[in-house]
Order: sequence, then C-alpha cells, then structure tokens
Amino acid sequence: MKTREMFESDLDKHLAYLKLQYVADNYTELAKKASRKQVGHVDYLAGLMDGEAGLRQKRVIQRRISQARIPVIKTLEQYEWSWPKKINRLQVQDLFRLEMIRKKANVIFVSGVGLGKTHIASALAYTACLKGHTVLFTTAIDAINSLSAAQLAGRLKQELGKYTKPALLVLDELGYLPIDKTGADLLFQIISYRYEQGTIVITTNRAFKDWPEIFNNDSTLTSAILDRLLHHAETVVIEGPSYRMKDRIVS
Repeated sequence: MKTREMFESDLDKHLAYLKLQYVADNYTELAKKASRKQVGHVDYLAGLMDGEAGLRQKRVIQRRISQARIPVIKTLEQYEWSWPKKINRLQVQDLFRLEMIRKKANVIFVSGVGLGKTHIASALAYTACLKGHTVLFTTAIDAINSLSAAQLAGRLKQELGKYTKPALLVLDELGYLPIDKTGADLLFQIISYRYEQGTIVITTNRAFKDWPEIFNNDSTLTSAILDRLLHHAETVVIEGPSYRMKDRIVS
C-alpha cells in the first residue's frame, strides 16, 4: 500500500512531466490553507489553476519582451514631461491605448537629440508586449545592415519576414546616419510590405522636408516612402534642448 510520501512523489513526477510548475510549487501549502478554511475541492483546484495560468501568462509576456529586443525597458511614467519646451502630452498619452496597432497605422516622433523620443517609443513597445502584441525594436541602420547581409547571402526574403511579421515595428534613429541607395531600397521594402498591414513607429531627428538628405538625395524614393508612411500616421513633434545636456546648460 502506498504511503502519503509515495503518492506525493508520484504527483511531483507527474507535475514535472506536465510542466505544471506553479502547481508543483504550491499544492501542499494551498492544500493546508484550504483545509484550515474548509475550502472545497473544486475551489482548491480552481485556485491552483488560476496560479498556473498566471505563471504561464507571465512567461509568455517575458518571452515576448525578450523577442522584441527593446534595448532598455522604459515606461511612460518615467518620462520627464517638464523638460521639453513643446510636447503634446495628451497626444502621447493617447497613443498608449495602442489604437494604431488595431488600425495598422503609423507613428512618427520628430525631435532633436535628448528629448525622449526613443524613451517614448521604447515605452510603447513595452506596453504593446504587455498587451499581447508581437513587437520588434531596432535602429533603422541595424535593420538595413541586417537586410544587406541577408541579401548577399541570398536569404533576403526570410530576413524581411523578421520586420514584416510583428504587429509593431519600431525603427529608431532614422536620419542620424546617411543611407546609401541600397539601404534606402531595403528600407523601402520594409515600409512597403508593412503598408496597411502592420504598425511602424519611427523616431527621427529630421523634419520631413529634409528626408531626401537621409535617402541619398533620391527625392522619388523619399516621396514613395513618405507617401506610405504618412497615409495612415500620427506625427508627434517634440522641441527643446537636450535633457542629457541639462547640467551643462548655463541659464
């Protein structure tokens, strides 16, 4: 006849096999609490399943965040609203409803350096992960370099999939470095494939009128890129001195 220890040993093995980590870690303690409070078997089981589901949901979220490749996790609550001389706070806060993902629309943050556009874009990416959306965060140059290498290796189509499949793609720092014709063509492919299919969030330090300078002075390609980006898009303009230079600014 099996002892209690033998039953628990078998149960632990089954739980490990079924990968029910929360149940394995908590069934004994919760059974004691259920006994003291005279909780029924069904309610006891429901409590265990709630905990297991919660643990799995946390793991899914953490995996989604990891796959998003957000360099530094930021939240909107951490943003220093008082620093920029111009920012539409209500407009930015409304973006965190993530309606643009549902509508497959785009968001473009335009500002000089050190005003938190990457912070806000990172916070949007993080929030999207928490809300169950697939996300990829990358700089524009890193995306171009990745696609260039894939093109040389004959696997451009597969690599493009990395940038077209996520519900939200963040392209950070567009305009900080010049882009040659090949790079511009590759970036256009990402934007073209995602047009009305998925949301792009872009951060840039260049006004739209200066974008031809980003794309090798190719006004035709620039117009095609802007046409697709701005058709369904919201532009957020932030103005002011760099927050990172605040300690060096003499009033």
